[in-house]
Amino acid sequence: MPLPYNKKLTPRAIALRKDSTPQENKLWYRFLNKYPVRFKRQKPIDNFIADFYCDSAMLIVELDGSQHFTEDGRQYDETRSRILEHYGLQVLRFTNSDVDTNFDIVCEQIDETVKQRTGIS
Repeated sequence: MPLPYNKKLTPRAIALRKDSTPQENKLWYRFLNKYPVRFKRQKPIDNFIADFYCDSAMLIVELDGSQHFTEDGRQYDETRSRILEHYGLQVLRFTNSDVDTNFDIVCEQIDETVKQRTGIS
């Protein structure tokens, strides 16, 4: 099933790329932009913008800051993930703290998930 693309979100996605968090920049510049399977940053899908998206693995990687730890934030993320999973996507969530303190583990988990979902070894 093709993913719905909301072109109205493109300007916001571009702005988010230019104003990335330190953790998003760390994950992008130290791992994902050199990863052998292509990832995109701030990819509009449906009515959402995914932090990182890998088409061949149908994988979304989200980095969560403090706004995600409120009850409203958790409920929104759960609903959002269910909608995205409806398209066959898997959503991996990490906290900004995970990227700051367990960067290698975050990278390993992304790598393992991409390999599982693509069959690449």
